[in-house]
Amino acid sequence: MLMGLSLSVPTRKHTNQMQQGGGMGQARLKGRNKNERVDAILAAHSVKVLTLERYNAFVAWTRSPIAQFMGDELQFFSTLNEYVIGVIIRDAADGDYNWVALGRDEKGRYRCIKLNTGLTLADARREVLKELKDHYDAGTQVFPQGDEGKDKAGVDLFTSVVPDEQMSHTFRLMQSGNHWIPARSILSEMMRHFRDVDGNFVEQFQTTGFDARIWELYLYAALLEEGLFVEKPNPAPDFMVSDGRRKVFIEAVTVNPSANEPVAKPDDSPLRRSPYEIFKLNATKIPIKFGSALWSKLTRAKPYWEMEHVQGNPLVFAIADFHEKQSMTWTSTALINYLYGVKHDYSKDEEGKLIISPVKIEHHEYEGKKIPSGFFLQPNSEHISAVLFSASGTLSKFNRMGKLAGFGLPDQRLVRVGLKHKHDANSALPEPFCFEVKQGEITETWAEGLSLFHNPKATHSIDPCMFPNVAHHFFEDGQIRSLLPEFHPYTSYTWNVLPEDSHQHAGETLDT
Repeated sequence: MLMGLSLSVPTRKHTNQMQQGGGMGQARLKGRNKNERVDAILAAHSVKVLTLERYNAFVAWTRSPIAQFMGDELQFFSTLNEYVIGVIIRDAADGDYNWVALGRDEKGRYRCIKLNTGLTLADARREVLKELKDHYDAGTQVFPQGDEGKDKAGVDLFTSVVPDEQMSHTFRLMQSGNHWIPARSILSEMMRHFRDVDGNFVEQFQTTGFDARIWELYLYAALLEEGLFVEKPNPAPDFMVSDGRRKVFIEAVTVNPSANEPVAKPDDSPLRRSPYEIFKLNATKIPIKFGSALWSKLTRAKPYWEMEHVQGNPLVFAIADFHEKQSMTWTSTALINYLYGVKHDYSKDEEGKLIISPVKIEHHEYEGKKIPSGFFLQPNSEHISAVLFSASGTLSKFNRMGKLAGFGLPDQRLVRVGLKHKHDANSALPEPFCFEVKQGEITETWAEGLSLFHNPKATHSIDPCMFPNVAHHFFEDGQIRSLLPEFHPYTSYTWNVLPEDSHQHAGETLDT
């Protein structure tokens, strides 16, 4: 969950607010327009304004979920070298203004190094700018907190720990390619806070487990954004999240290539499937792929719901499809049909009104393999409160979020095209979208595109309010009822281009 109101564009809004209540150097700046006066004040203090996206790229992993109830984060600044960040906060209790300065600790995490409370907006701004100038002049880069050696957080993803011949092709490309600087940058910030419970996260990320680990990191970012406390239980499941009163346990699952299916390489062209072929596969092969991955988690030797720390709490399987290059762009229909054992046909009456008719699915069959439909109808599935799904938990998601945060080469262009939900009760089809990923022009959240499919027979149900920014789907009276955000993408491609491209790595790179 993003907290507070951001003055995310470092121009007009900051100009207006920085003139309220007087400011430093007003007499010397008399006669200039407001923008020029603000620019001069910032320059005099060796300070720049941070966008909300860049601020969150640095501190989203540090910020406690409690902060959203304490006040609204309003304005974000940093020293020119970004060694120290300053944020102005409006107190939720009394409306006063506070400021906090954050510097990197010995693990590179931004943490509080100084604060002051109970101020007017003008005084808070004046003090935080002075604090940042003092730090810029001092040039201090590291602010030890004294506890860095005691916690287990901090993971270096990109220093090679395996021989080149064992490396994932995707990791090798990401590790050094200029196209992926935005993703590398935002992942590096995130991983300063990440705890590797098993001790093999980096090795798997760099070898055969790249997709599974990227999915896990995506979930970590999205769950933090939802304003939840996020922990890594030992040994399992992958996450425990809490809003302070309720807990939910989450196990990450991926659909992977079978033994007879080749592992896709970054330079491989995607399979060009016809709409008819996609329709047939979504009714036959793909439900079996999803079913196999979910069934293996449901029937493991030591059930998750029998673990002492999980007992009595909701349990979620979070699944993503990586079985084929760009398969996640077209397989989501198969998942929802398989989970509930129902598909929905549609037609229109004489007046053009949409009519949706549920059709029960008995089983799915492909190349001699047959499974019953309806994951939530299977024995022991009542222990699974919901299935969480997104087609967005890919490397391109990190690249776009990094780009919006100001990382990457200046002339890099990311263009996203896809299909989104059309909020029209009489429409049965999604609508297209296309935009360039540019700071100040578009926004994106980690939770965008996430769907939570609730189990109608769950022993422990989940309050949708715990996950306010995801799409929620319920099975009621034989039909699926959905609560969707205003912008909910179903599928998309991200075109990732640099001017010097030879077309080897340019072009379409998968996202949602």
